[in-house]
Amino acid sequence: MMHSRSRSLCAVPELDILGISTDYGDTEGRATILDRMLGEVGRQNIPVAVGIGAAVDPSVTGFFMNQRRYGAAGHFGRPSHPRAVEFILEQIQRYPGEITLVTIGPLPNIGALIDKSPGTFRKLKRVVVMGGSIGPLKADYGNAPPIESTPEWNMKLDIGASQKLFMSGVPLYVMPLDSTLHLNLDEVKRSAIFSQGTPLTDALTLLYHQWSAAGGVTPVLFDAMTIAYILRPQLCPVQPMHIRVDDAGFTRVEPGTPNAQVCLHSDADQFFRFYMSHLLAQ
Repeated sequence: MMHSRSRSLCAVPELDILGISTDYGDTEGRATILDRMLGEVGRQNIPVAVGIGAAVDPSVTGFFMNQRRYGAAGHFGRPSHPRAVEFILEQIQRYPGEITLVTIGPLPNIGALIDKSPGTFRKLKRVVVMGGSIGPLKADYGNAPPIESTPEWNMKLDIGASQKLFMSGVPLYVMPLDSTLHLNLDEVKRSAIFSQGTPLTDALTLLYHQWSAAGGVTPVLFDAMTIAYILRPQLCPVQPMHIRVDDAGFTRVEPGTPNAQVCLHSDADQFFRFYMSHLLAQ
């Protein structure tokens, strides 16, 4: 959640973060991970709010449990955290029309915000979303046929909240799998990060190794495109669409007045030049 007038952020000095909220699963445990990472990089001034938990998808439990130990070590742990829904509504009321809300996970907090105060939610400047899958996805290599569109993870884990977001009337900017699935942080880029030796890259190095111990190898930087888009919109050009989230979690393009600006294509080389230059400059 970012205030459009101010300037400061861990690796992105062009922006100011008003707060970070956790959602889905063990939201308290996720908050301790944020506490430590923000403390390690000298940004304990950024509030961390605890969001709405939910039953965790078993396919990601191992990755999170390994990284949870990073937060459980207790470094920079905060005695308490505000509740996400109340915290976000308070910030919107304080800065009406000026806040960009960024969502990079499932949307239970968003559904609760809209339920609690739809009028306040509509005072957001915009919401930048990582989520959804619009068209068939092309394979990275070879001549494999395109992969048919599928209910994307962030949308399908709280379908009701996803539907509410796309019907909310707030300006939406959407980075779906179509424009993010190919953003692979390969071995060469990882090596450059791991060898940098800054507090931020050291934190990322440790978190990567805890994540990879559960079976991951190459992270895909789906979520980073949201911030990249805010700073450099040309990295992910958008087009107006009318999107409906159906009851199975598919993001369907339908006739009608556009309710979202959607990026279907992005250039991975340009994205990584931007991403690595910001990350390694810290």
